[in-house]
Order: sequence, then C-alpha cells, then structure tokens
Amino acid sequence: MRKNLSTIIALVLGILLILPSLAACGGGAATGGTGGTAGTPATGDAGAAGAEKMKVALLLPGRKDDVSFNQAMYEGVTAYANAHSEAIDLKIVENVYEVADIEPALTDFADQGYKVIFGHGFQFMEPMVNVADRYPDSRFLLGTGYMFRQNSAIYDVALESGGYLMGFIAALASETGKIGVIGGADASEMVRGHAGYRLGAEAAKPGIEIQEVYTGDWNDTAGAYEAAIGMYDSGVDVIWHSGDGIGLGVVQAAVDKDKYVLGNVQDQKSLGENNVLSGLQYHWEAVIDQIFLDVADGSFLSLTDDQRIYWITIANGGMEYTPFNDTKGTLTQDELTAIDGAYQQLKNDEIPWPVWG
Repeated sequence: MRKNLSTIIALVLGILLILPSLAACGGGAATGGTGGTAGTPATGDAGAAGAEKMKVALLLPGRKDDVSFNQAMYEGVTAYANAHSEAIDLKIVENVYEVADIEPALTDFADQGYKVIFGHGFQFMEPMVNVADRYPDSRFLLGTGYMFRQNSAIYDVALESGGYLMGFIAALASETGKIGVIGGADASEMVRGHAGYRLGAEAAKPGIEIQEVYTGDWNDTAGAYEAAIGMYDSGVDVIWHSGDGIGLGVVQAAVDKDKYVLGNVQDQKSLGENNVLSGLQYHWEAVIDQIFLDVADGSFLSLTDDQRIYWITIANGGMEYTPFNDTKGTLTQDELTAIDGAYQQLKNDEIPWPVWG
C-alpha cells in the first residue's frame, strides 16, 4: 500500500479520468477570501480548477494563522496541494468551531462533489460520521477522535511522545522544582500528552512537582491566562500548554510574569521573544501524503480499523522540538545533551509506554 509519489500522481489522474464520481468533482476556479466567518472560503486555494482535478476541502475550527493547531494543518495541506496542483483543487474554510455549524458545512462540500473533506478538530467527529453515511462517494478525514465509517478515517497525534519531551525539558529548565501543564478540553490526545509530560518530567528529575489544569475550552484565553498566573505565583517557573486560544493566554502570562513557557504545535517564539523557551512543532505532512496515497490507489475503503488512524509521532517525523531560546541561561550543556538524548530515544521508539485508558 505504500507507493512512491510519482506512481501515486499517475494513479490520482487516472482515477479522476476513469471514475465518473471523481470526474464530477471538477468545477470552476477556486474562490478566495479572508475566512473571517464560519462557512466562508479563505485564501489558500491551490491551482486553477479543471474537470480532472480532485476537489479537496479543509475546514478549520480557528484561524489559519493562529500560530497553533489550525496553522500547522493549513500549512501541511496547502503544501501538499501546491506540490500537486495538477491534480488537487483545494478550498479552505476557517472558524467552523460551533458543532451546530459543522454538519451543514460538511454537507455543503459533499453536495458540491468534494472528494476529500478534512474536519480539523474533535468537535467534527459526530457531524462527520453522520455526513459520511449519506455521502459514500466522498472521503472524510477527522482531526483527532475515535469514530469513523468505511469512507472516513482519523488523523491524530501520539502526543504522549511530544508531552514526554516537553516534560523532560521543563523539568531540567526549572529552578524551583515546580512545573505546570495547561490543557483545553480533556480529549484523549491531551490526556495522553499530559501523561507523557509527567513521565518525561519524572525521568529527568524524579520527585518534581507538577501542576495540571484543563480550562474545558480550547478558546478560553482568559481562563488559561488566569490559570497560568496562578501557577507562576505559586512557584512554577515553566509551563507547557496544549495549543489553540489557551496557548495565547499562557504565553501572555509567561511574558507578564517573566517566566518560561513551552509552546505547542507551532514555533511560538514570536508570541514571547524572551519567554518561549522551546516547544513542540507538529508536521502533519507525515500523514497527509499517506492519506492521499490511500485515497488514490483505492485502498482507503479497505483499511483495517487500526489503519484508519494515521498517527503523527516523533518517530515518523510528525513532531520535533523547536530551537531553544534560553534567554535566562538556565540550561547547561550537559542538560541540552540529555534533552537531545531523550529526543533520539523517542525518534527510535525506545521509550516504553503504559497502556493508555
């Protein structure tokens, strides 16, 4: 099932020309826009439309320039579409966050003949399986979750490995022996990520104190800010957050308290030049290629349940840590060497993991 890229491009074009359901997906020129409201196409369409092109839609729950979860996926999908502009016609929609807006948006794209539709967030899960049942000729991709149909699959992050690395860094960078982690909703990948954070911190510095908070909402910037301020005031000097709007609040708290924060999903140094020590960078490209390969060669419909979750991991290049920005000089060369050693262990899949609930 794992084919080289030139073969797959030929398969894409061949399938699009042969199958009426795919050929019907062609249409007019892609529509640009600012993407300020739910359901409004945003800038990011790739290439001129043609009858032979596969129509692909990416629905984001936030903004494509959020320096977080949405931007990483936006960059990954647009890079793929640009590299395959002869075969892909891409449209992107921003700010589809409320569950009530999701099913109509998915239905609209399926009605227009979009062959591959990405819903980038856990809240897309139930609406997506409902729409997938009604549109068997489309392929639906859910960004994190656990429910799928024969014509849908999930792409997810094995965040335990990323969390482990962030916990390892936080523990070594802490001078007070107190670190924190702040999440949005306690969805499965966040629970695994926080568990990994605790494991990594303990591996680096046994007995370290770890404070943990979930705000309950990815966009609760104010709540995350207050939680981070409370942690810093209690003696915590390094916090990792799990992205989206809450990340903006945590980084701002770090700036205001002049403490360290570890970013997530994207390099967030620009949000706090003196306070973002490092962070986790996602590379969804590690699975995007494979998704399109499986769609193109027809194997997508026959994937096993295990294969229906496309994981990004540190081992497959789906995550890495961002360059260090140690403005306070807290990390020694020995500690930097230890961090790189932990990273290499994760890349080689040498860290034993517990069974996640």
